[in-house]
Parts: sequence; structure tokens; C-alpha cells
Amino acid sequence: MNRHHMRAKGISRRTVLRGAGVTIALPWLESMNVWAAPGDLFPKRFAVLFMGNGVNEDHWDSQGSGAGMTLILCLSGSSGLSVVHGLFHKRATGNGIHPAQTGGLLSGSVIQKGATVRAGITIDQLLANRIGQDTALSSLVLACEEPMTGFHETNYSLAYSSHLSWQSADSPVPNELYPSLAWDSLFENRGSLRHLSILDRAKGEAAALERSISSGDRAKLDEYLTSLREVEKRVESMRKAKDTADDRAKGQNRPALTMPRPANGLPEDLREHTRLMCDLIAIAFQTDKTRIATLLLARDLGALYYPFLNVADGHHAASHENNSAGYARIATFHLSQLAYLAARLDAMPEGDGTVLDHSCLMWLSNMWIGRKHDNTRLPLVLAGGLGGTLKTGRTLNYVDAGDENRKMSSLFLSLMDRMDVTLDQFGDASTRLDAL
Repeated sequence: MNRHHMRAKGISRRTVLRGAGVTIALPWLESMNVWAAPGDLFPKRFAVLFMGNGVNEDHWDSQGSGAGMTLILCLSGSSGLSVVHGLFHKRATGNGIHPAQTGGLLSGSVIQKGATVRAGITIDQLLANRIGQDTALSSLVLACEEPMTGFHETNYSLAYSSHLSWQSADSPVPNELYPSLAWDSLFENRGSLRHLSILDRAKGEAAALERSISSGDRAKLDEYLTSLREVEKRVESMRKAKDTADDRAKGQNRPALTMPRPANGLPEDLREHTRLMCDLIAIAFQTDKTRIATLLLARDLGALYYPFLNVADGHHAASHENNSAGYARIATFHLSQLAYLAARLDAMPEGDGTVLDHSCLMWLSNMWIGRKHDNTRLPLVLAGGLGGTLKTGRTLNYVDAGDENRKMSSLFLSLMDRMDVTLDQFGDASTRLDAL
């Protein structure tokens, strides 16, 4: 780093801390000269969080907006979020259950039966193609549950149920399930460097930077580096578990992911896994490592178990009684990950606002009522202001708006507009969503 430049003109938004084989992008600091170039303006970010098999419809409702907004049970901890009722993908109805309801969820595409998979590029990957060249990673695609292979009884590939993000019509993006590997992709960890702290490797430049910034910025930088270190420690414990799992899998001549938790190296406690994945997205957004992220919390036909919620059945089986109190707890747990991620981003200052103010987080499922496999409307929650282009803390109800006016793909077009990516058509929509 050029220290004279830092003192004289402020710090560029693109300044990074460098160490052996690692670059650590900085969070926003007041000392930064954010007007140095158009590329230094605050970026807009987009993330999707997904839970398969619907919600408990009896406990999923909201009314009003702002201070007068009322939320019931599953949504009750979601202040500041916007609840959208009634959107759907018409192309995903009437084609059978599960894979046909999921394969085109983020693309609005018609998916293909049989041995050859065919869906469509998803909104996250389309955005990654347009704006991903500005970051180290074009997108981050994470999951908390391993994919399935083979075919569903409806003759659709189970790849449709296992992957949310598709980079092309015939190619889903691989899901990263292991926090340690996601961390390595963010911070260019390779070989023996995987076992060295990224902060230790960059501590010389961090010390030099601290001498060049205000006391307020030093406090922000210290808080940021401390947060990084805390996440890194949690990642390292997961790395050891994965190494052990890989050794065990070699002895059994099978992939580690085919073994149950925690033998496969994933956290036995799902709460630990989901929070760590959300923390990775938060750090990736704060440091501008990527601006696009997708997190599959629980896949369609999910097999996750929730002993900490006092639910005996696995996710899919529990969804067949989706109006039970137990399934309401499952939906509430997964929606709480959106609230957690939103709170993390909202605690990260950026200019006159926060990282959340410059982001859009979208939480959704592929069904409304699991016991009926009903996807004629989909549960959807939004968070974040996306650079002042989205109002927050609202109820938007399209249930009775008519099929042409409640297309999920219209929402996607509207969101892409706000990300400065303009298309004439996406999925089955050529018009934007009214009143967004």
C-alpha cells in the first residue's frame, strides 16, 4: 500500500490488506475516498435463501406496513422485512410434485423430463454474469444439505430438487456445503496456506493501515478484524472435522458426503451450519468479495432433522403435516436465518447507511402447502433497501391480482432493473411487478 497516498487523499474503496497468498478487502471506512472513481461507489448486492416444501399456512400472514405492520407466528420476528403474498410460477404448476415445482424456481423456465436436464439460467447467475467481473468471485453458491442423484417418480431428475442456482439451461452450479472450502474460495487459500490464519498473514499491512486512519476508523477496523477472526476459528474447527471425514471416507472407498452427519464432516448441529454459512455471506458482501450469493438451507424433498426443535420426522415427512406446530417451528427456524443475515449486514456501516441498505435478501420456498404440494402461491420475504430502490417493512399482497399480475418472474425483472441489469423478458414475464 502507498501510505503517502492514504494520508493525502484518503483510502481507496479498492484498498486491500495483503499477505502471503491472501488479499483481505476492507469494510467501508470514513477515511476512504469513495468518490475516487465511479467503481468506488457502494455496490448493490443480492442474496437468495431457500427452504423447500412450503410453510405452515395457518401461521404465515402479515398485514399493513411500517410501524403498524402486524405479523403472526412464523413471521413474528421479522421486523423490517417485507412480506410478499401471492406470487407464483404458472409454468411450475400442473407438472407433478417436487422437482417440477423447484427446477425453474429462480428462472421461471420450463424444465425437461428424462435423462437430459434442461431448465434455465437463474436470476442470481444472470446477475453474476453481468456484474460478477467486478469481484473476486462472481457468485457464492452454498448449501446446508447434500444433493440427491437419480430420478423422482415423476421422471424428473432429482438435480432439479437439489440445486437452486443454474449457470445455463443444462448446468446447475455446484453447491458448496463445507464452510472451510467456502472460506478458502473467498480468501484464495491454497495448499499449506489453508492452515495459516489470514489475519496473521496480513498483520503487517493491518498495522500500517491503523497508523494511517482516524481513531473512529481504527475501532471499526478492529471490530471487523475481530469478527473475521471469530468466523475463521469456527471455520477451522469445521476444517478439522472435514479432514477427519475425508480420511474415514477413503478407508471406506466412498465420498464423504454419502455418510450421515457428522461423519461426513458437516456440523451435527444444523444451527451451527446455517449460522456459519450466513456469516460467510455477510463477510463476502462486506469485503466485496462477491455481490451475489445463494444459500440452500433445506432442499426440496429435504432429509434434514431438527431434534433441537423437538420434531421427530425429517423435513420432507414433516412437511406432509405442514399445518402442525412442529412444522411451524421448522419454517420459523429457517426464516430466522434471513433475519440473522439481515441483522449482520445492518450492523456493518457503509457510508451514511449499512451494507443491508445496499443489498436485497430474498427468502422463498417452492410450495405454499406441503401436504397438498400446492404451489399456486409461494411464500416470499424480502429484506434490504438495495441502494434506496426498495421500500422495507411492508406487506405486498397479490393473491387476488390475477395470474398475469402476480408472476414471480415479474419480481425478478423488477429486482434486476434495480441492479442495473435490464431485460425485456425473463421466464414467463415481460412486465415488471406492480407496486414494488
